[in-house]
Amino acid sequence: MSAAGGTMRSMNRRTFVTQGWAAAIGLLACHTPLVAQAAGLSATPPAAGDGRVLLLRHARAPGTFDPPGFALGDCSTQRNLSAEGRAQAQAIGQWFARHGPPVATVRSSPWCRCMDTARLAWGRAEAWAPLGSPVGLAPAAQQQQLQALREALQALKAQGGLHVWVSHMFVQQDLTGQSTAAGEGLLIQAGGDGVVRVLGVWGLERGIQSP
Repeated sequence: MSAAGGTMRSMNRRTFVTQGWAAAIGLLACHTPLVAQAAGLSATPPAAGDGRVLLLRHARAPGTFDPPGFALGDCSTQRNLSAEGRAQAQAIGQWFARHGPPVATVRSSPWCRCMDTARLAWGRAEAWAPLGSPVGLAPAAQQQQLQALREALQALKAQGGLHVWVSHMFVQQDLTGQSTAAGEGLLIQAGGDGVVRVLGVWGLERGIQSP
């Protein structure tokens, strides 16, 4: 393969990732002028009513469930990010710093692996109980949790911007009917009649893709 051919493939891949993200969320996608020009992005701020959420599953953490008797206030009793997971979370933050768009707010499940993912990626996190794992909750409590998420998603439509919710596979599945691998996310928006629309699936290697 020639150097020119490799460069062209690299440019095409960058343009595809950036265009795919911009088309899916309708926001400013890039900080890099060259990439922004190639993607034909506008400098106009996103319109109100455009609020979207990246419902991100926490980065890699060994195991499946927390140990019996775990405590939310004690990370030593929970499943935590592995060294690979911490590096993955940092890479997520680097991806957004490079490709954008700006993240307006970052909310997280109170579980340590979620809070750590958010802080390593964006340097901030607001713990929010409705994003917590529903495992072990009574059915009525699970429904209350989902209702709180739907109402918050609806409220964000009036704010505009991109918001991040770091949570668990089970929350992704219960809210949308879909889930992702660790460190990947679903781009969602409130639809009509309380329906949650999945606009795309995001991952480090591919950027945003259709669901």
